[in-house]
Amino acid sequence: MSALLEPLMRKQLTRKALAREALPREPIAKVPGDLVASGPPESRGLTRDTVRLLVAAREAGTVEHATFRDLPRFLDPGDLLVVNTSATIPAAIPTLDGRLLHLSTRLPGGAWVVEVRRPLGDGSAAELGARPGERLVLPGGGGAELLAGYPLDRPHPDGVRLWLAALRLPQPLLHYLGRHARPIRYAYTVGAWPLRDYQSVFATEPGSVEMPSAGRGFTPELLTALVAKGVGVTPLVLHTGVSSQDAGEPPYAEQYRVPPETAARVNATRAAGGRVIAVGTTVTRALETVTGPDGRAAPGAGWTELMVTPERGVRALDALLTGWHAPEASHLALLEAVAGQEILRASYAAALAERYLWHEFGDLHLLLP
Repeated sequence: MSALLEPLMRKQLTRKALAREALPREPIAKVPGDLVASGPPESRGLTRDTVRLLVAAREAGTVEHATFRDLPRFLDPGDLLVVNTSATIPAAIPTLDGRLLHLSTRLPGGAWVVEVRRPLGDGSAAELGARPGERLVLPGGGGAELLAGYPLDRPHPDGVRLWLAALRLPQPLLHYLGRHARPIRYAYTVGAWPLRDYQSVFATEPGSVEMPSAGRGFTPELLTALVAKGVGVTPLVLHTGVSSQDAGEPPYAEQYRVPPETAARVNATRAAGGRVIAVGTTVTRALETVTGPDGRAAPGAGWTELMVTPERGVRALDALLTGWHAPEASHLALLEAVAGQEILRASYAAALAERYLWHEFGDLHLLLP
């Protein structure tokens, strides 16, 4: 396994250095615990498309409050929504000693990035007591061996949260997970929500371990209203890993695919003067990966390690629909690249004042040029 570890070590050292140089200038200091969405909006008597939507316009310097059902009001004929069709898989596997193994990302070469956690209420919390070489016994004859901490530049294993692991399953992955695993849930979750609550209306291709949550508010009725107005919708795929990076950690390598038709529609929209709106940071990452300095997108597939920062900027998109991110999240560097620091700070201040809800079941945020 050393042949696998050495190139990963070199990559991780480079990526951590980049992360330190591109730390987001935090628009908030802390999210109050009572502003965390502990379950889907349906559990609060709402429909998916009636979560709140904060709309921030960079050029005008304005912030407006609406519901997600109002989205067509803020888009124009000729605009293009780019959506992620990756479906969420049940990626939390119980171990026979009472812990949980969270799958994150299957890496080129077959190893996995995983997280060892302990049950806490309906969710789970980080478990930092695992050791390199430890073998976890999984249900149904499965097993996992922890090879090394990931990122791989940690000098001691005591504080390791993510691991590079070898996974051995007696059945094909999706079949095994369907029988023995459940959706990933964190300590703020109240209730054991089924997998369907972690899917967007666009979900067609299983592969994400956490929901691409920016698309969750869409419903067939809302999509019909958007199409009737002349707003286009086009797909790509990016399979998400765990989103809960430590402070300053860059997003991890993720698998993506941008079809030729999507690249062509993005280019045609921009050429015609329309706006390209990414539905989520996952879409942003995939689309920016395949877009050159001239702003033209190309089809592509593979693994992306791109970190979008204010220094780099964005090339393919004009606007972003996203959720609300924790202060330490590297996602905030991406948001600042799209919107700029001033309107981003104004948005987060307004969201806190109006008590918007955070995390995958929370409210949404539209950043317009």
